[in-house]
Amino acid sequence: MARVVVVGGGWAGCAAALAARKVGAEVVLLERTDQLLGTGLVGGIMRNNGRYTAAEEMIALGAGELFLACDAVARHRGIEFPGHKHATLYDVARIEPRVRALLMEAGVEVHLQHRVTGVRVEGDRLAAVEAGAAGEKTVWEGDAFVDATGSAGPQGNCTRYGHGCCMCILRCPSFGPRVSVADKAGVREKMGRTPTGQVGSMSGSCKILKDSLAPDLQRVLDRDGVLVLPLPAELRKADLSKKACQQYALPDFAENLILLDTGHAKLMTSYFPLEALRSVPGLENARYEDPYAAGVGNSIRYLAMSPHDEALKVEGVANLFCGGEKAGPLVGHTEAICTGTLAGFNAARHAQGLPPLVLPTSLAVGDAIVQVTERMRGPEEGLTEKYTFSGSVYFARMKALGLYTTDRGQIRQRVRQAGLEGVFSGLARAEAAASRDRREVQGVGREA
Repeated sequence: MARVVVVGGGWAGCAAALAARKVGAEVVLLERTDQLLGTGLVGGIMRNNGRYTAAEEMIALGAGELFLACDAVARHRGIEFPGHKHATLYDVARIEPRVRALLMEAGVEVHLQHRVTGVRVEGDRLAAVEAGAAGEKTVWEGDAFVDATGSAGPQGNCTRYGHGCCMCILRCPSFGPRVSVADKAGVREKMGRTPTGQVGSMSGSCKILKDSLAPDLQRVLDRDGVLVLPLPAELRKADLSKKACQQYALPDFAENLILLDTGHAKLMTSYFPLEALRSVPGLENARYEDPYAAGVGNSIRYLAMSPHDEALKVEGVANLFCGGEKAGPLVGHTEAICTGTLAGFNAARHAQGLPPLVLPTSLAVGDAIVQVTERMRGPEEGLTEKYTFSGSVYFARMKALGLYTTDRGQIRQRVRQAGLEGVFSGLARAEAAASRDRREVQGVGREA
């Protein structure tokens, strides 16, 4: 049986592992920390704006399990906040066990606290990676590999390009810094920039312990899922250009504190000084949960992106694929699941001696991957724009091309016309788990 090794257990890595397993590969997933999902442990926003379209495309393509898992543990569905419509907010505490169970049911071999420290390259092919718990390194051989190690960290980068280690969910001090498989294999990776030319971008949100909010604010957040608190002029943030999440770099996010209910109170700003935060009525006792130093700064991302082709094969290594932020300046969980799925699917096909799949530009997911691929082929200095289905330049492109819709029937017809309906479908166990999630979710989605 063909063997695929996926390094990195964030949304992209989990999607890659599931996709590779569904098409019959033996799959090993290596994650350096003690939990899956990475920034998905503190994220929580799905289906907002064009992410709805992308999620439904992936469901029609046969890769809906992770989206349905998020729907199944949603705290709020169909909510609106400035610049964003029909969002789903999943519970950040309940999603990781659900995804882990999904992977185990599909037969993925998951190894936590297994940080890659080295690779073995034979010619133009990656032959093995070395990873394991502290003091117990193991050589993991494979026919194909997926690099889903992300683009944030280690601590030195957060100090050099940001405000120092902010003690975020990536937890580099405890589990070791991120290690790029592509870099270890000799690939020259690229670094993104902000529109002002600064290297990297700052993560776009923080988490506040919901119980530290005033009771009346907690009730509103529990009821509505969103809370907008106007800021006095002296506390407003004028410069949002450092944010990785440019879809939230709107005036509303500078003039207000916008909180979303993901279990925590998700504060939609990169950082906010604690004393200033506590001067806002109702936030006198506010306490940050992620990053712990969110009053000072946040993590720096887009520091290690791999050049690749439209099938997400990394340039220079014949059997290495990439997904998530490794694939370029893509922002968000949905984007990571989409690229991770294609990377894992094509890694398995490569291992089985089959040609890769390139998604057509008649689909939003395919068009976005082509756009990012082309941008990654350009000069590093040009990597200033971020691509996301939920806003900024790519959502504008989606609307201009007529790709954005919330009509599930139309989306499925679009996939059918491309001849790709169910292309990612596979093992019955994974499909059964998705069916279970689908039964639990009543009334999710929109029909035009």
